[in-house]
Formats: sequence, structure tokens, C-alpha cells
Amino acid sequence: MAAIGERLRVLGLVTAGVVVLPAEDPDAVRTAWRRLPPDTGLVVVTPAAAEALGPELLEQGDPLTAVMPP
Repeated sequence: MAAIGERLRVLGLVTAGVVVLPAEDPDAVRTAWRRLPPDTGLVVVTPAAAEALGPELLEQGDPLTAVMPP
């Protein structure tokens, strides 16, 4: 499991064993997505990260994605 998004929104997930990839702008979000470990099954993204990635990536199904509530 991994999380991508603004540092303050995703940092707390590290305590649950989530691979946290802080990304503060759209380019950093896309870079973090490309750097996901190959065995990642679920990615939690912030709403801003979801917007940066676009629906094509989020709906592809592999890895499964979930968008945090605003």
C-alpha cells in the first residue's frame, strides 16, 4: 500500500506501514506515481494528487486507487 499527495495529508499513514510518497505539485505527483514499488496493490491519493494524475490512471485498476475525502 502506498499514499501520494501533500505531505501533511499523507505523512500520518506511515505509522500504519504505508509507503508514503509526499508530492506537493502535479509534476511531483506524476513522478511519485512512476516510482511506486512494482508490488503496490493499493494507492491512496489526496484529491489534489488525483486531479494531477487524471481519471485515466486512476481508473486503470492496477494498482487499485482510493481518493481521500477533501
